[in-house]
Amino acid sequence: MLEVRKSTERGAASFGWLNSRHTFSFGEYFDPRQVGFGPLRVINEDEVEPSRGFGTHGHSNMEIISYVLDGALEHKDSMGNGSVLRYGDVQRMSAGTGVRHSEFNHSASERVHFLQIWIEPNLRGIEPSYEEKHFDAASKQGRLRLIVSPDGRDGSVSVQQDASIYASILNGEDRIEHKLEPGRTAYVQVVRGQIEVNGIALGGGDGLKIAGESQVTLARAEAAEVLLFDLPY
Repeated sequence: MLEVRKSTERGAASFGWLNSRHTFSFGEYFDPRQVGFGPLRVINEDEVEPSRGFGTHGHSNMEIISYVLDGALEHKDSMGNGSVLRYGDVQRMSAGTGVRHSEFNHSASERVHFLQIWIEPNLRGIEPSYEEKHFDAASKQGRLRLIVSPDGRDGSVSVQQDASIYASILNGEDRIEHKLEPGRTAYVQVVRGQIEVNGIALGGGDGLKIAGESQVTLARAEAAEVLLFDLPY
């Protein structure tokens, strides 16, 4: 099964200070055909105006990952963490029994553009925790760089779920083949640029659900950056 999720068909929310596109049902946007893919529940592409952001609010029993595309994202939480994330930074917050946090555009003059990703954990009621790491562009060029995994291997951040996320930057003749083990599915999110995934042409903001396939093939890229989610059924 190969099912395209076009960028233009995503849910949309605009609040003046925030423009957001929702790959899956979120907030006031609900589509019974798009309520996640396995444990992957949310991919929101957010653009926040200068010096604006999400005030302090709470989460529980969710693995929350931020992937910054441009600008500077300021984070503070009830665990005492505070940082400013920029391109290449990946943040993971395990909400567990409950955590409160805020996210703001750190800049007074430029927008911040980022993906917020939610993954349902395979164990509820854990102690909240936080982690962030930097992955430079060179580490993703022409290859899959593991950025999220269940065990934090290869320098990735860890999540409470049997799910892995890879980031890649591809162009021209770059070609990647990622094997899917039996019982695994994949979701590919095109961050920017153009690329063919398993022979299907996709552009920035598009996604592709993949099930019942033995591998994911990324090829024919034009200044493309992608995230590949390797997921359990």
